[in-house]
Amino acid sequence: MRFLGLVLRTLFLIVVVAVTARVATPQNESLWTAYDTPADLFRIILGATVCIFVAFQIFRYSRNPADMRNWVPIGLAVVPLAVICAVVIW
Repeated sequence: MRFLGLVLRTLFLIVVVAVTARVATPQNESLWTAYDTPADLFRIILGATVCIFVAFQIFRYSRNPADMRNWVPIGLAVVPLAVICAVVIW
């Protein structure tokens, strides 16, 4: 149960990083011309900050087995929804 909870938590956080990175990219321009539009620059900076924070959370998990067991039902419900969200956004 602990391993399954860890795997589901990790999959969910990886999908969150992927979706955040996709949403944070400039919409009409390339990455190098994002400095021309302040909104795109803010979106890139905020998205990179969120991606770094969530990626850091992947490697920082609770050693308590009860916490990982809690992720099993949560992960079984949330991981498919996150994958569907990622497919729709992409």
